[in-house]
Amino acid sequence: MSTKDFIKKSVLNTFTQYDAPKLALALLTALALGILIYLVYRQFYTGVVYSRSFAVTLVGMCVLTCMVTLAISTNVVISLGMVGALSIVRFRTAVKDPLDLLYLFWSITTGITAGAGMYALGLVTAVVMIGMILFFYHWQAKGRVYIAVIHYLGTDAEDDIVRAFGRCKFVVKSKTMRKDSTEMAVEVFSKDPNLEFTDRLRAVNGVQDVTLIQYNGEYHG
Repeated sequence: MSTKDFIKKSVLNTFTQYDAPKLALALLTALALGILIYLVYRQFYTGVVYSRSFAVTLVGMCVLTCMVTLAISTNVVISLGMVGALSIVRFRTAVKDPLDLLYLFWSITTGITAGAGMYALGLVTAVVMIGMILFFYHWQAKGRVYIAVIHYLGTDAEDDIVRAFGRCKFVVKSKTMRKDSTEMAVEVFSKDPNLEFTDRLRAVNGVQDVTLIQYNGEYHG
């Protein structure tokens, strides 16, 4: 068979070899697993600002990847065209949290396995991933990281400020001195949801104000 005849036969088979129930099952499975990934991401998100659009993207990514896999596995000509089309796509959105890459690849690989009909593999992978996320979520130290910006007068207040942090782990990141006033930026790791150390800081003689900012970071103190 010549190359021309092979391509012609492949194109004609495109319209005859679709199995509607199989396609529907694959897409529904991808949708269900994508929703599962969405729920896991929403439940265990530890960042500062939760992005609902990114979470919804995980579901869409799973379904679209499944569709692409189904199209590629059906026809050789379509697969070549799909490779050419996807090769010109450029994504400019920066991923701020490295853990988001885990969810992105989980969504993409789930769509591929659903499109290939490997439903058991997709389910087993979901169970393993959820177990791994649960393990590390409960294993890591519970608490939040803050940046405390403190303005105080004089030099005698600094020792009292250090004592006011109590058992909280902290690291002085910067100190700006302007005549009698000083601005100190401190990275604080606190397990206390009430943040009682802020009350102790405000009670220190010489402290003018305290600004507390939560950020998504890892404490290395």
